Order: sequence, then C-alpha cells, then structure tokens
Amino acid sequence: MKDQYTKQWIIDNSIDILSSYYDGTPTLRALHYQLVGLGMTNDTQHYKRVVKAMIDARWAGLVSFEKFSDLEREMVGQTDYEETVLDDEIERAKDAIQGWMTIYKKNRWENQPYYPEIFIEKKALQGVFARMCSQWDVALGACKGYPSLTFLNDAYKRFDAAATAGKKPVIIYFGDYDPSGEDIPRSIQDNIERMGVIVEVRRIALMEHQVIAWKLPHAPTKDSDTRSATWTGFGQVELDAVKPEKLMQLLEDALLDIFDQTLFEELQDIEHQEKKLYRENLKDYVQGL
Repeated sequence: MKDQYTKQWIIDNSIDILSSYYDGTPTLRALHYQLVGLGMTNDTQHYKRVVKAMIDARWAGLVSFEKFSDLEREMVGQTDYEETVLDDEIERAKDAIQGWMTIYKKNRWENQPYYPEIFIEKKALQGVFARMCSQWDVALGACKGYPSLTFLNDAYKRFDAAATAGKKPVIIYFGDYDPSGEDIPRSIQDNIERMGVIVEVRRIALMEHQVIAWKLPHAPTKDSDTRSATWTGFGQVELDAVKPEKLMQLLEDALLDIFDQTLFEELQDIEHQEKKLYRENLKDYVQGL
C-alpha cells in the first residue's frame, strides 16, 4: 500500500534538509535518517526509495551532483594530462613563495594542557565534522563501530607521545544512541589504557536527554546487538539523525570546555613576534639563491 512518503515528498523535504550541508559532506544514509526524523519509516524499503528519489532529483537538476559524499568509493590520487606551461608554473611558484612568507603560525594546542582528538562512530559523518576539526586544528577519526586494535594502537602512540610531552590526552566521542554507542567509549578507554597510557573519553552524543529534547525518532534496538538485553535505554537513534548544526555546536562547546583562551592569547603574542623573524629569514634565503 502506498504511503505518504512518495518520491515528491522525499525530494521536497530533502532539498530543505540538504541546504544545511556543505557540498560533499552528507551521505544518502544521513539524508535517510534526517527524513526519518520527519516521520518516514526507518526501513530498507524507504531507504531504497530515498536513493531512487535522489538519483532522479540529480538528473533533473534539483539536487547538485556534488552534494553527496561516497566515502566507500573515493579515488586515490589523480591522472595529470594537461600541458605543462612554463609561465603558469612560474606564477604558481611565486604564489607558493608568497604563501610561505605569510604561513607561519604557532600550533594552537602547543601551550594548552590538553591534547584532544575527535572520534566519531561512523565514517559517513566525517565530512560533517571535518571542517570544524580543521578550524580547531584537531585530529578526527572514524571508529566504524568498535575500532580495530590497529586503529587503537595508532591512537595509543599519539596519546603516549602527547602524555610524555606533559599533555592530558582526551577523546571527544560522538556515537549512536544504542547499547553499542554507549559501550564503545568504555571499550576505547579500556583498551588504550591497557596498552599503557591514561586517556579521558568524553561522550558528547548521542545522549538520552538529547534524544528527548530534540524529539528524535527511535527504533527498537537491534536483536543482533548482544548488549541490548541489559541496556536500559528506550530505543535506538542514529547519530546521522541529528542536524549538522547541532552536532557542530556540541563539538565547539566540547572544545571550548578544554581550551584556555588566555593561554591562546599569550601564544598569539609570541606568534606575532616570531612571524617577523620568520619572514626576514625566508627573504634572506630567497635573495641568496
């Protein structure tokens, strides 16, 4: 039986939802969960309907082909074929030199007490988090559920180096509201500490009070999740269902909570002084070539 969530309903609502995302950041799965938040049923049939509607919408020019991200099918590198033009290369080199003359800056976190990294449960949301993580100069990693020991060992080495330098390692974690989403931060912390370094894990989302306050639709927990039998939550909610602006506000608040602005202003004063020396030395070097 046909329901109200027709192709036209999906397209009309998707255009509004997608206006909140930068090009190349949302996945089709993320759009699906946003539509579920508007009442659409969270099942395979409706997800396929979303996929088909977005295919038609892109061919019809209603949605840009650049809008979605497909993290599972990214190309690596590129094939260059354009003719090399000497004058263009000279101008590009001049721009590079000019860039190097002005690029000097102190590392934002070098005099801060904390060493933070952002862990998210799903790779599909990397595009949403990447821009702000870049602005704050913090590392971003996708756990893809319970992270592998290889992933955790790499993290351990970074946290251990930071701790040796006198920093307090902290993971700012974003995951689903479900038994695994609640348990993954505990598992991460236990395993990294078992490897040999103390790390604080701050679970930022999704929390039960957020699900309630934002009226996020929830589904029954998956039978395949063995932790559901002892979990006291009232359902399962995907992190993708949260609007990107809400996630970014949570991330910014979490970073501000560990960031000492006074120390940063002191660092900027030092940067201003050192930048002059940096430019003078580079200029002397270039003139001496």
